Amino acid sequence: MDHLNLYHRVCEECSQIVTRRYSTSFTLGIRMLDKTIRSPIYSIYGFVRFGDEIVDTFHDYPKEELFDKFCADTWEAVRSGISLNPVLHSFQLVVNKYGIEDELIAAFLKSMEVDLHQSSHGSNSYEEYIYGSAEVVGLMTLRVFCEGDDETYQRLKPYAKSLGAAFQKVNFLRDIKSDYQERGRVYFPNVDFTNFSNGDKKIIEQDIRNDFEHAHIGILQLPHKARFGVYLAYKYYYNLFEIICCTDASKVADKRIRINDASKLFLLLKLAISGKFRGL
Repeated sequence: MDHLNLYHRVCEECSQIVTRRYSTSFTLGIRMLDKTIRSPIYSIYGFVRFGDEIVDTFHDYPKEELFDKFCADTWEAVRSGISLNPVLHSFQLVVNKYGIEDELIAAFLKSMEVDLHQSSHGSNSYEEYIYGSAEVVGLMTLRVFCEGDDETYQRLKPYAKSLGAAFQKVNFLRDIKSDYQERGRVYFPNVDFTNFSNGDKKIIEQDIRNDFEHAHIGILQLPHKARFGVYLAYKYYYNLFEIICCTDASKVADKRIRINDASKLFLLLKLAISGKFRGL
């Protein structure tokens, strides 16, 4: 292995570490992908995770300055084909290899920037935020899954967007307390956190259910290399969603609903037996 390829590999491994540290559920899903496409998905997750962390958790630092630098460094990495930031370097490798559009990157960065200044949303800004923070991530990963097959990519785009939206909306519902108390944000339009009701919750849940149902159609059409890993992530989030649906709004607003690691492993084993060996 020459020194440049060694650098590529080290940077890819850094993004893999980021994914493992921040999300056991996505890590499980990625491990179920074909080994030829795992690394680029880790690299996409590392990029979006770091962008999100700047605006969500770096409260004692100049977040706007850090985020502006992150954006500038991202575009420089993509244009030049190299970065000394290992997460950005591994991300640009994926962008340039799989033809991920600038528009998707720009939309993601725009949604992250919104979190620096905006604490609530109307219907239009909510839809725009969901697109940039989640749907485009689904589209980035779909570019990898399709491996240059643009016809398949265009056909599956709507389903990938729905899956990204479903995941993000479940996150918002699960994290509604921390988003409000720690960051002063309420993402769902026309929802007052201090008076979050079961009626509010049911409206949100129906919207999420529609996204899940639409996304499922596309998952079954994914290239075989990607199908089982994506289905595992889908089932994990759908199970979490079902738990939230069975929980009173007052409790959802009071604590973060979780699925423990043992349950995640059980789900993986269950799906491996029932799905993978039937050629899911």
